[in-house]
Amino acid sequence: MSARAAALAAALWGTAALCGAPASAQDVAPDAPPASEEGRDLSPAQARAALDRALGYLVAEQREDGSWGAGVPSDLRELGFAWDTFYAWNQAANAIVLMALLDAPETPERRAALERGLEWLCSARPAHRGDTWDVDSTWASLYGFTCLVTVAQDPRFADEAWQAKLRERGLRYYADLVRRQTLLGGWAYYDDPPITAKPTWATSFCTALVIPALLEARDALGWPVDAVVAERAVRAVQRCKRPNGAYTYNVELRPSGHGGVSIDQVPGSLGRIQVCNWALSTAGDAKVTADAIREGLEEFFTFHHFMDSTRMKPIPHEGPFANAGYFYFFGHYYAARAIGRLPLEERELWHRRLRYHVTNTQTASGKSSDFLTSDYVENACTAFAALVLSRGLADAEAAAAAAEVGR
Repeated sequence: MSARAAALAAALWGTAALCGAPASAQDVAPDAPPASEEGRDLSPAQARAALDRALGYLVAEQREDGSWGAGVPSDLRELGFAWDTFYAWNQAANAIVLMALLDAPETPERRAALERGLEWLCSARPAHRGDTWDVDSTWASLYGFTCLVTVAQDPRFADEAWQAKLRERGLRYYADLVRRQTLLGGWAYYDDPPITAKPTWATSFCTALVIPALLEARDALGWPVDAVVAERAVRAVQRCKRPNGAYTYNVELRPSGHGGVSIDQVPGSLGRIQVCNWALSTAGDAKVTADAIREGLEEFFTFHHFMDSTRMKPIPHEGPFANAGYFYFFGHYYAARAIGRLPLEERELWHRRLRYHVTNTQTASGKSSDFLTSDYVENACTAFAALVLSRGLADAEAAAAAAEVGR
């Protein structure tokens, strides 16, 4: 976390320790042991129903121009950011929604929404850095690039016209990423003094989430992606790895030790462990073995109550181990991606445990959220939830087909 964010988190943590958490915030203590997961796992059939609800919500929420949501603040708690930042967050959320529609079982309505949304993403005004310290437009570049690289590999979008659109806008996002990659090889969304055109602060999770897309753009699509950009990003995430399996929040030249209730302990690193393990495994890091991925997933469920205790709390990093509500669905999506790096035959057992925590937070309309009620937050969270469910269903179907062949 940046120096400014760290100071804020420390102040909030100290205030909470003195005053105590409000009784309405949680029914259980934030450090209470997790409830047994026995009987809470969801079958593929139950997951399919929840997925349909989530996708139904997203299709219904699409706007006339093909986009989702509005890039404006929804309440006073979001004031203080540059106006363009809200547009950038919304553009990133649109990219995540499109990833969810691409992954989903196709229907005419979903396909139409996907194509209209892609037309918007490929033609909309690019997001810009909103202020000196506020580099949140990096979120639009990270997820815009990841989305378009993923779509460009889908056979449904293989024709020349689509490939040209996807490549042009994808490389526009890539140019932003190259310009903002820090000297240590990573990306983030704020900056600290001295403020420079090339930011100086990077986080492990922002950097990790885009590594597979960088590799795919170069190797699978033949886009002009510099191998050094991806290599530097991989080294940056590797530098964040701690001996206990956690990943530090910041990309630092020499990660320092943080004890006690630091965000860099395992309970504060639950989402980062998943995205970093997935990214490094995809990049061929021999140290991120299947056993290391299993260990990270087991820790995710063992300490899951720390994420539960901060979901929907409005102050960033106010939870124990500096957890924040907006880590929730991000962490669950990348847990699903990490599961995808394990042998096919064991994935369903992990997915069953993961589904409960996603569907347990879904509203009757199919909507999900983990932080605020802004359009971009709800759309991104609902899309992440849909991606968790569709990934698990795809693995279950593949395992069933493999078993049938083996008979």
